[in-house]
Amino acid sequence: MRRTLAVVLLALPTAAGKTVALTGATGRLGRIAVQKLSQRGFSTRLLVRHNIEGVTPSIEADAPPAAIAAYLAKLPGVTVVKGDVTDTASVVTLLEGCEACLALHGARRTRKLQDLLPWVDPTTDPQHAKRVNYDGVRHLLAAAKASGTCKRIVRITGKGETPWSLFSILINTMGSLAKAWNYEGECLLRSDRRVDYTIIRPGIMVAGMEALDEGTALGLADNGGDLKVSKIPHASIAELAIECLAYPNAARSTLCAMAVPTEEGASSYAPLLAKVKPDTREFAPTLLAQHLLAVRVGGTALAALATGMASALVVAVVNIFRALMRLFV
Repeated sequence: MRRTLAVVLLALPTAAGKTVALTGATGRLGRIAVQKLSQRGFSTRLLVRHNIEGVTPSIEADAPPAAIAAYLAKLPGVTVVKGDVTDTASVVTLLEGCEACLALHGARRTRKLQDLLPWVDPTTDPQHAKRVNYDGVRHLLAAAKASGTCKRIVRITGKGETPWSLFSILINTMGSLAKAWNYEGECLLRSDRRVDYTIIRPGIMVAGMEALDEGTALGLADNGGDLKVSKIPHASIAELAIECLAYPNAARSTLCAMAVPTEEGASSYAPLLAKVKPDTREFAPTLLAQHLLAVRVGGTALAALATGMASALVVAVVNIFRALMRLFV
């Protein structure tokens, strides 16, 4: 027991002289990660789009991003770089002198009606998933190599290897191909040997979820392995993103992080990370064409279904009206 505890303690990330860059700081996951890094004594550099000068700081769940950024900027060891992952220059500034980067940003753009017009290119929108989930990762990778110091990028993505699943089709259709471009960003990281990566595919991070459900524990599958989709707290994934920095064996690994039955998991990530191995399987170099086709086919089917349901509703209303007319007329 003592030996196990000693191993766990030795594995915890040490903050002495370490500077970590972080994107997506004002999101639910990012703000928790920033607070954990600050509490552990890391120097943390945040890439923030919002102007925080004169803004009242707040960490309340419903606070606007600028207020959250202002709050985080006041934490010990935290500095702010004004910019965005879609802007190359600000990303280069962010990673200067950093040992690692936690890429916790993600696209939130919903599909717009005008995107359906054949002459419109929605990817020109700076908030489009291609610009955020793909170009943003590309910029981070280039900046990491230019820095000469940033040796690891920890990227939070999602399960994106199933283009034809209903969940993927729905997310890609409504979210401007967010899953598709997340996977393409993963491919960028795997294809470059000069910067190590740890890709984390988490379960469903539920707002307000403070702890794992009773009867469950932390689960981790490496090599892009699959675990049953489950709910998991933001705090658990933030902890994993930070802790994996202390494990050299977690470099160049793709991890699936879910909640599992108690007997199949652990109460902390340390014993799970200690067993992680780098990726050995052959990942598809791209799945973009499959994602696009799935959206076109699935989207058409969903539209037809929605049209059919609407038609059925109209028919039902008409029949009810006719029945009422026969009763009262």
